[in-house]
Amino acid sequence: MKILHTADWHLGKRLDNYLRLGEQREVLEEICEIAEREAVDAVIVAGDLFDNFNPSSEAMELLYSTLHRLSANGSRAVVAIAGNHDSPERIEVPDALARACGIVFVGFPNYIVKPIKTRAGLEITNVDVGFIEIQIPGCDFPLRVLLTPYANEQRLKTFLGVEETDDALRVHLQKHWQGLADLYLDNKGFNLLASHLFFMKKGGEMPEEPEDERPILHIGGASVIYSENVPKQVHYIALGHLHRYQVIDTVPCPVIYSSSPLAYSFSEANQTKYIVLIEAEAGKLVDYTPIALTKGKVLLKKKFDNIDEALVWLADNPDTLVQLTIVSDKYLEASEKKRLLDAHEGLIQIIPEIKNLNGMAGEGMTIDLSMGVEKLFEEYFRNRKGQEVSDELMLLLKEVLAEGNE
Repeated sequence: MKILHTADWHLGKRLDNYLRLGEQREVLEEICEIAEREAVDAVIVAGDLFDNFNPSSEAMELLYSTLHRLSANGSRAVVAIAGNHDSPERIEVPDALARACGIVFVGFPNYIVKPIKTRAGLEITNVDVGFIEIQIPGCDFPLRVLLTPYANEQRLKTFLGVEETDDALRVHLQKHWQGLADLYLDNKGFNLLASHLFFMKKGGEMPEEPEDERPILHIGGASVIYSENVPKQVHYIALGHLHRYQVIDTVPCPVIYSSSPLAYSFSEANQTKYIVLIEAEAGKLVDYTPIALTKGKVLLKKKFDNIDEALVWLADNPDTLVQLTIVSDKYLEASEKKRLLDAHEGLIQIIPEIKNLNGMAGEGMTIDLSMGVEKLFEEYFRNRKGQEVSDELMLLLKEVLAEGNE
């Protein structure tokens, strides 16, 4: 059995005011071509299908046409779960039509998928809360999937019966997953967990969330989940939310963030994006291979203290999306900004880095406006108050930023 793991498509996303839908069409076409070339049997899309709760008609059409192609007329299983950017209600809307094509949408943590059998012979043979077993044509063993889409605080209380969202969530999910594992996960099938939550190895380094991503760690939703919370019967954990490919842990099995298919912020500049090809047998993972994606514009960050040098560099780097930092002892004049914008159609951000700006920075200091809001706040607080920002104040700032992005 071959399974393709992808996540964080963010269809309809913009980079500032620059629409990425054309690039998204190209990279999803590339994903479909990989699925067909590798003759995969199933595709897992681990959340953040859309970039917001009310996607455009173009974004919805792109999602449904891509998943329909991936389903190969009902002969290939496609499982897509909601992320923190998705409306779970919207994700589940096309359920009846999708199931006829072998596509499974799961928006809520307590959703029970209805059994189906496609004309091509793909069949959902067993279901439970957050669980499906799929018999795929040509495979002599089933694919079992534990399904845990993103769950914010209200969803957890409503659907999972969790009153607190810290240790209580970890305990609840561990019990929920273990109960399903004891009932359904033996070595006669391949067992996979698909989730859109913040995972890490206990005691390990905490992964960094993307700069412009809505934080789901401790803020109005799910707290961190440890790899040790996953049942030992699981053979692979397919995750979404973090936009960089990374292996969080290998115990009890590989815990993988596949990455987003495109770089969606300049903090992701120079990142290679991947999907993951999983090779499975009954009762074990044979191998997993990240496959680099090549479509989409390259994001570049560059700093100059001379406008003319910046113009030369822009001319040498066409067909890219650029964040340009101009170091100066004065603000950019309108004529200088116009020269830069006219020189490159993909120039998204021009950031002035002002030297020796009194009042905000001390003598001899500069303000790097390319930093994220949180870093700028830390610098401002340290400069004005002469001390570090408290954890409580930073959590409050993150919650305000998360609310502003809803």
